[in-house]
Amino acid sequence: MHALVRQIPRGNVATYGQLAALLGSPRAARAVGYAMKRCPHGLPWQRVLNARGGISLRANVSSMITQRVLLEQEGVPFRNGRVDLTRYRWAGPRRRPRLTLAALGRL
Repeated sequence: MHALVRQIPRGNVATYGQLAALLGSPRAARAVGYAMKRCPHGLPWQRVLNARGGISLRANVSSMITQRVLLEQEGVPFRNGRVDLTRYRWAGPRRRPRLTLAALGRL
């Protein structure tokens, strides 16, 4: 999951549910959230939001403020406490086309 989060480009966001779906478990958004609690240093954790495009509530309010500031520094604006997911949602990792035996023969 952390490798997937590392792929989210600067200026884009993903939701917990989107990451869960990309990992093959679309109903495991909460599990993604729990895993993000203990993410390694250097992971762009700020780019993961809830399904409404908002910052999820936490006991540590300062981390919520930090998340918003980091995203705004990346050029991701908030309006009424939310990010416009239609504009800033990451489309997911690029998939390479699968080579077939016929395609290998043409190489």
